[in-house]
Amino acid sequence: MKPKTFDKEFNKMFTWFTNETSEPGLLKLELDLYKKLWSFFLAGDSYYFVLNHHSLDFDFVSSSVENVLGYAPTEFTFEFINEKLHPDDQPWFVSLGYKVIEFLSLLSLEKLMKYKLRYDVRYRKKNGEYARMLYQGVIIEHDETGRLLRTLGINTDITYLKKEGKPVLSFIGMDGEPSYINIDLQNTFLESREDFTAREKEVLKLLIEGKLSKQISSILNISKQTVDTHRKNMLHKKKLSNTGELVGKAIMYGWI
Repeated sequence: MKPKTFDKEFNKMFTWFTNETSEPGLLKLELDLYKKLWSFFLAGDSYYFVLNHHSLDFDFVSSSVENVLGYAPTEFTFEFINEKLHPDDQPWFVSLGYKVIEFLSLLSLEKLMKYKLRYDVRYRKKNGEYARMLYQGVIIEHDETGRLLRTLGINTDITYLKKEGKPVLSFIGMDGEPSYINIDLQNTFLESREDFTAREKEVLKLLIEGKLSKQISSILNISKQTVDTHRKNMLHKKKLSNTGELVGKAIMYGWI
């Protein structure tokens, strides 16, 4: 996803989450209560924060962010999401953002605080490595129209649990509300699968199944040289260096 496209859609998406008409009052919940709420979320290497949707800034960031990502709490700003997000996760992040907007827009006022949002994306740590963070968030304050004022978020490092794969979004219902797990993310910003011809998709499908060029040529009744040409063309179109990358991204992004 092109950086300018991501910046544009990121800002466009978050205009919905910004509450410019209502300003939250003094922070009513004590930090001790946040710590109690923390126990509701997945344990592990985590840090928590309170996002103010009026100022699009953080009212509080726990000091444990330095242990998890290497950044001081003062470095964890709203722009952090934009700057440190893994480039391959940017289109997914935009997609899940719009899906969250769609979901919250359908909820009645009394149900807004009965759902926990959960998704995973990768952030660049201070040492340059990427960590897959599981975000879990709940609304802790909203105005009379349903627009958000504050949300409590917990980021947990789950790199050891999930090495590969696309981000996954879920809405976890509380107080008897139904849950919606692994929401299908349809996104026009994902890399287009239409870049490939029908024949290239056939070759790619067989590559994903683990077939060699010679086997593919026999199955499709074409020469091995033609199969290799299709492979090279797909690598060129996606600017990849080898077939392993092609297969991995095809699985991750659903190119067939």
